[in-house]
Amino acid sequence: MDGKIIFLVTAMVSAALAIGLGAVGAAIAQGNAAAKAMEGIARQPEAAGDISRTLLVAMAFMESLAIYTLLIALTLIFINPLTRFIE
Repeated sequence: MDGKIIFLVTAMVSAALAIGLGAVGAAIAQGNAAAKAMEGIARQPEAAGDISRTLLVAMAFMESLAIYTLLIALTLIFINPLTRFIE
């Protein structure tokens, strides 16, 4: 196979792995955080507002990591800066 084709296929597989693992990691983390928040609210209902606020901030950070993974995957697919070095 041509070197450029191998490079592009490798970039596509890397992008697929990156977005797959990034999405799974964020989903697991968000599920665990939500479960622990529900446990905390069940134990102390009067602290539900504080727990919910903290949970939403944590969820935003976890989701931003998934979005960064998507950005890296799209960069690998569409605007890979290393393709100019491949003949």
